[in-house]
Amino acid sequence: MNAPLNLAELRPGFFEPVRDSQSVFRALLTATAQPGTQVELGKALTPPVGLNQTAAAVLLTLADQDTLVWLEPSLRGGAVESWLRFHASCPLTERAEEAAFAVVSDTALAPQLLSAFNQGDAKYPDLATTVLVMVQNLETGGKLVLEGPGIETVAEIAPQGVPDFFWSERAELVAHFQFGIDVMLCAEATLVSIPRTTRIQIKGE
Repeated sequence: MNAPLNLAELRPGFFEPVRDSQSVFRALLTATAQPGTQVELGKALTPPVGLNQTAAAVLLTLADQDTLVWLEPSLRGGAVESWLRFHASCPLTERAEEAAFAVVSDTALAPQLLSAFNQGDAKYPDLATTVLVMVQNLETGGKLVLEGPGIETVAEIAPQGVPDFFWSERAELVAHFQFGIDVMLCAEATLVSIPRTTRIQIKGE
């Protein structure tokens, strides 16, 4: 995954990289401490087509030269790959089990996709993959009820475009404490964090 960089067509990253990444990091801390809460990252970006602003901001903040990133096939070998390599200096991998972060759009979700990622192990549960799912919005899809650490009673979200099988597969992966994957739902302007400790019920079931 080493497509040549086309600097002439490369879009900008953060306007003030240090300050902007610190601001986004603080917002991400809030999101992970309060699962199910929509958080605005507050930084305008113009990432290449296929990568929305929120997912782009997360990667510019958390990915670096030691962070393997997996991209869904439609995002590989083009502008998104070049943009991440230039602005985040992150290596890319096509091996899902190696990835620290994975980026996938709602339209590319497929059965058994989550099972391919690193679930962590007893010694290094922190090595589990964080999956960034780019969604159209967080209000008009199937309703989910969230419970668990960081949620006072329950939280409700309705991510557009995420199929029920995704949540069923996630439930199987996080059934044993410490193992599983963490999910960040990335709408264009807001993000919801769903760590592996969060329990999800599809409303109406």
